[in-house]
Amino acid sequence: MTGFNTRAIHAGQEPDPRTGAVAVPIYATSTYKQDGVGGLREGYEYSRSANPTRTALEEALAALENGVRGLAFASGLAAEDTLLRTVCRPGDHVILPGDAYGGTFRLVARVLTNWGVEYTPVPLADLDAVRAAIRPSTKVIWCETPTNPLLGIADIEALAGIAHEAGARLVVDNTFASPYLQQPIALGADVVVHSTTKYLGGHSDVVGGALIAADATLGDELAFHQNAMGAIAGPFDSWLVLRGIKTLGVRMDRHCTNAGAVVDFLTAHPAVSSVLYPGLPSHPNHDVAARQMSGFGGMVSFTLKGGEETALKVCGLVSLFTLGESLGGVESLIEHPGRMTHASVAGSPLEVPNDLVRLSVGIEDIGDLIDDLTSALA
Repeated sequence: MTGFNTRAIHAGQEPDPRTGAVAVPIYATSTYKQDGVGGLREGYEYSRSANPTRTALEEALAALENGVRGLAFASGLAAEDTLLRTVCRPGDHVILPGDAYGGTFRLVARVLTNWGVEYTPVPLADLDAVRAAIRPSTKVIWCETPTNPLLGIADIEALAGIAHEAGARLVVDNTFASPYLQQPIALGADVVVHSTTKYLGGHSDVVGGALIAADATLGDELAFHQNAMGAIAGPFDSWLVLRGIKTLGVRMDRHCTNAGAVVDFLTAHPAVSSVLYPGLPSHPNHDVAARQMSGFGGMVSFTLKGGEETALKVCGLVSLFTLGESLGGVESLIEHPGRMTHASVAGSPLEVPNDLVRLSVGIEDIGDLIDDLTSALA
C-alpha cells in the first residue's frame, strides 16, 4: 500500500484520460448522453446517482480510511441521517457519547426519535457503562474520538469488540482526528463518518459530509440510500474537498504542532483553570489516544477561573483568532460552545460547561497566535 500523502494526492485522481488534466475536472452536468436505451457510459446516467467529480472524491475517501466504499454528502449531518436511517428501524436503539456533538444529538433526540429510534447517552470511556447500556435492540454504538468539545477519548478497538459481540455496528466520527491521525476501520469500526467541511476540506469554503464503509454489502446499502434520499455532494463541493485532501497531511502536522504550543501556554496561564487536550499526560485517556492516534490534533478546549462571563469576554477580545463556529480550517477559530455550537444540548444530559472555550488552532505563525491569546487573557 502506498503512503498516506501519496494516496491523498493520487487516489481517484489520475490525470484526465482525454485531455491529460492533472486536476479532476468539475463535471457540472445533471445528465449524460446514453448510447442507446440503457447504454450508460461508465455507469453515469444522472448526477444524483453518480457524478465523475464525486466519484473521484469517494474513491479518495475510501483510500484514506482504508475502507471499501466511500460516499460523499451535502453535509456531515446528511451523511449521519442517511447512515442511521439505513441501519436502524423504528424501535431500534443507539448508544451515543455522553458528550456527543450537539448536531448529532439534535438529529437523534429531536428527529429520529419521532421515527421511533431510541437512544442512551453513555460516557464511552467507561466500557462497563457501555456494556450495561446494550439492549437487544441496540444496532449502533456511535463514537466520537476525540469528542466535540470536551476532547474525550474512546477506545475504538474495545468498543468494536463490544458492538460486534452484541450484534451491533460501531460508527466512528473521525472528524476531529482526520484519517491522517487515526484509522478507525483498522481498529474494527464498521463505518467512519466525516464532516468534510472541517479538516478534509481545510479552507472554510465548503460544506460536506462523508461515510466510509468497511464492508461491501453495507457500502452498497448506504449507496442505495444516498441515491434514494438524495443529499449528495455537488460537483464543485466535491472538487473543493478533493483539493483540500491533497494537503491534509502537511496541514495536520502544522495544526498539531501549533496546538501543542497553545496547550503549553494555556496550561501555564494563571487565568486558566483547566486545559482539555488528549496530548496532555494528565488527560484521563491519554494512553488510549497515544495508542490509536499518530498525533493529538488541532482542537483545544479550556475553562477559565472567571466563569462564563470571562469566557465570553475572552472570545470577544481576540483579534487573530476569529470568533466563529466550525473548525479545521487553515485559520484559527475561537468559540463559546455553550452559547454557539452546543446550544442545542442546553438542559440535556449533554450540556457543556458554561466556562468552556473551544479553539480550532490554525496554521498561522505560532508566535502570533500566542500573542493574541496573551492579550485576550490579560
